Amino acid sequence: MTQPRKHAFGHAIVLGASMGGLLAARALTPHFERVTLIERDELPGEPVNRKGAPQGRHSHALLAKGGEVLESYFPGLTRALIDQGVPSGDRGLSTRLIAGGQRCYPCRTGSDTLYVSRPLLEWYVRQRLMALPEINLLSGHIVRGLVMGPGDGISGVRLASTSEPAGERELSADLVVDASGRGSKSPDWLRDLGFPVPEAETVRVGLSYVTRQFRRLASDLGGDLAVISSSVPPNPRAAAALAQENDRWTVTLVGYLGERAPLDLPGFIEFARHLPTLDVHELLSRAEPLGEPVAASYPASVRRHYQRLRRFPERYVVFGDAICGFNPIFGQGMTVAAIEATLLDATLSEGLDRVGPRFFARTVRPLDAPWSIVVGNDLRFPAAEGRRTWGQRIINAYLSRYLKAAAHDPQLSRAFFDVGNLTRPPEQLLSPALLSRVLFRRRPSELPKLAATTTA
Repeated sequence: MTQPRKHAFGHAIVLGASMGGLLAARALTPHFERVTLIERDELPGEPVNRKGAPQGRHSHALLAKGGEVLESYFPGLTRALIDQGVPSGDRGLSTRLIAGGQRCYPCRTGSDTLYVSRPLLEWYVRQRLMALPEINLLSGHIVRGLVMGPGDGISGVRLASTSEPAGERELSADLVVDASGRGSKSPDWLRDLGFPVPEAETVRVGLSYVTRQFRRLASDLGGDLAVISSSVPPNPRAAAALAQENDRWTVTLVGYLGERAPLDLPGFIEFARHLPTLDVHELLSRAEPLGEPVAASYPASVRRHYQRLRRFPERYVVFGDAICGFNPIFGQGMTVAAIEATLLDATLSEGLDRVGPRFFARTVRPLDAPWSIVVGNDLRFPAAEGRRTWGQRIINAYLSRYLKAAAHDPQLSRAFFDVGNLTRPPEQLLSPALLSRVLFRRRPSELPKLAATTTA
């Protein structure tokens, strides 16, 4: 007979039941007898889009590192999703990665990627999480603020039902985790309680994106499962076309600094003609559209430096996008949340004292890597607002040369895939072995046939 798990602590509250909240809650289950997820939405019983997660309608990527963490927390997840029709393939062979205006050389990485929609992934993770005995879901509720306990500790939250907003009540806990996303109220709540507010580092790019779905044929893109095309200044356009379950493509067209893809189908297709390569345009020109377009905007990437605060309440943690929200075209959000879940798990294994500051300190280096990728790319646009350094300028110059070489060199391409999927740190690209291949690159190998390139 299986013995019940012994938990060190009693009750934890997690604010938000999107992917960040689900992952945070899973990290808490080895440590707490009860974990309550509080969510504003009434969550659907099937994998569909919901009001509280509008970004779910757009292209999402589960990077290799994120897939590893999810599989470790929910064994069998990968196989179950593939059995439900989710496409999968080696990320270096099935993804056309267009960076610096050129396709990284196709290479075998030994790691498969799941091309799964956000609603299906979130629904599956939520079902697995809710099957754990420690988890309780309180949907249809709004958190109004934090409750102070003895000393500088948080002892719970004030909340109300969305159906009866006047009926506010308190819910006590030994730990509160804010995983409510980019709209986090933590800075306001800290100020109201007399604590300092974290410094916010902001990079404004004025991003807009429009997403449409199309029917997918096995012959599309020669069998490849994705095209990721980053912007190449001065061209302010980028795109992601992902094969997903139910034989469809989810295609997101992105514009920087006021550039916006049209909502009408002919305009949408024409917008793709002026991406750095024609791969997406040629796909859209042949594919059958499904449903209506959806649009969104993302004004800025924001990183809040909680690790720099000298005073922070006990038994309180800020998590996921509430700490750092990235330009979504890089698809890092879910994977960064997965990494943070493992860090929160490790922090709690050492106890609850100063849990917030200890967790924030652990996140600095893991956040530096994806943040540097985003900031380094976005600040190449002169009109983007943010702090620039000489180091970033030097790295961008090197990366431009690196990517030209990676178009013909599978070893350089493999390393770039690893860094982009957060399985290796960015400094790997500066290793002596790779540096020499960039500076003294050989004559180009014969590449697979690619779509012709064009300029804006």
